[in-house]
Amino acid sequence: MRQGDLQVMNADVPWHLFDPIAYVEHNYRDMWAEDAEILRIVRDHFVGHFRNRDVGRITGIDVGAGANLYPALSMLPWCDEITLLEHSSANVRYLESQVDSYDTNWDQFWNALCEHETYGSLGLDPRDRFRRVVKVRQGSIFDLSRHEGQWSVGTMFFVAESMTDLYEEFTWGVERFMRTLAPGAPFAAAFMAHSKGLQVDGHSFPACDVGESEVRASLEPFVHDFKVQRLQDAACVRDGYAGMILAHGWRRNAEAGNPAV
Repeated sequence: MRQGDLQVMNADVPWHLFDPIAYVEHNYRDMWAEDAEILRIVRDHFVGHFRNRDVGRITGIDVGAGANLYPALSMLPWCDEITLLEHSSANVRYLESQVDSYDTNWDQFWNALCEHETYGSLGLDPRDRFRRVVKVRQGSIFDLSRHEGQWSVGTMFFVAESMTDLYEEFTWGVERFMRTLAPGAPFAAAFMAHSKGLQVDGHSFPACDVGESEVRASLEPFVHDFKVQRLQDAACVRDGYAGMILAHGWRRNAEAGNPAV
């Protein structure tokens, strides 16, 4: 999104005007095929990491949670605590309204996770566990530098490319997310490919035009053994983007070119 010839920075956007109810109604009232595929991949990634592993206390973070609960649901069986970090005051209110007993539209996303025997055999009451482990925190992705290495697992869905027009801010957002994770922590991050911005209830929100190569380049300094993939044959949920990109892997133990970190 541009205002004349000026690019729109994250700080310029009236995020308090974002309407989470309209957003959920359009995007998450029903589970789209793209989200089902993302859930399958992320679920299998986390199962592969955590199953039969004694890792002590596990903390998770969903950076820029917005009005989307399914990243937190994907971490739910494994975490003793999950932080939903969100900047928009409107989205914070929505998330807080979901903690005690989230809306029934999210059941289909949990059920999709439970198609894997490991999730399905855990015998969890997801709403009870969600209530006990999820904490909503208002804050900016750019303030995360104070929390380097704090979380054991992390997700960031449709955030870094959907908060600014500036490529520099996109890369900073990815970096802040990755640096919050402890060495070896599994992660999953999703991006809108070549997005032109978002319209929600009459208000425009920015986007940075990125594809697989930009996503890969932003992640490479911080991760190892990771995969970036474009979801195939995806029917677009809305106009103005070219599909979805999913990245998953692990936070590296030492950053490229700086083994002391």
